[in-house]
Amino acid sequence: MQKPKVLIVFYSRNCSTETLARAVAEGAVEAGAEIRMRRAREVVGPEVMQQAPGWLENATAMNKKYEAPTEADSEWADAIVFGTPTRFGSIATELKAYIDGLGGLWFQGKLNGKVGSVFGSTSSRHGGNEATLLSIYAPMAHLGLIIVPLGYADAVMFKAGTPYGATHVSNLDAVKPDEDHLAVARYQGRRVATVARALHYKQDAVAA
Repeated sequence: MQKPKVLIVFYSRNCSTETLARAVAEGAVEAGAEIRMRRAREVVGPEVMQQAPGWLENATAMNKKYEAPTEADSEWADAIVFGTPTRFGSIATELKAYIDGLGGLWFQGKLNGKVGSVFGSTSSRHGGNEATLLSIYAPMAHLGLIIVPLGYADAVMFKAGTPYGATHVSNLDAVKPDEDHLAVARYQGRRVATVARALHYKQDAVAA
């Protein structure tokens, strides 16, 4: 059977969300998936980015590691996992811009039935992690994705994360995701890949 194809699309400014994205990818690979990792691009120019220490430098470095996401990536995928930092309690503009650009695939119905999941990070405690993840559930529903939350189906969920997706609080970027939070992200990758495989197995069986 063909490997489930998992697309991980994230935006990260100071590497916390990137670190979670890499852990999600590790979990998906453990579950036998083929993955693509893509970083959403900035919607402002260098003159604006230079006003925030490290933003331009980090963006330049990450953009060398990861391609920009395209419509073709989402069409390719069996599962799409979105990752975002919290911006005033909601999704980062950079990631939302990519999602908004999927209107053509949405109109053609090409995203219906794909698996969807989310993860994220915030700089401050109670800074909106859960609200941000839940806010992404709405556009995923409009796109026709089958939303896969984490629940509490793995013991790692009783140590970190949320039932909606993996999370992290960076405390003004002073704290990196620890092993408990990375374990949740890996579990998310495994869960998404497993569900995607099950859906495709059922489709293959019906087609046969």
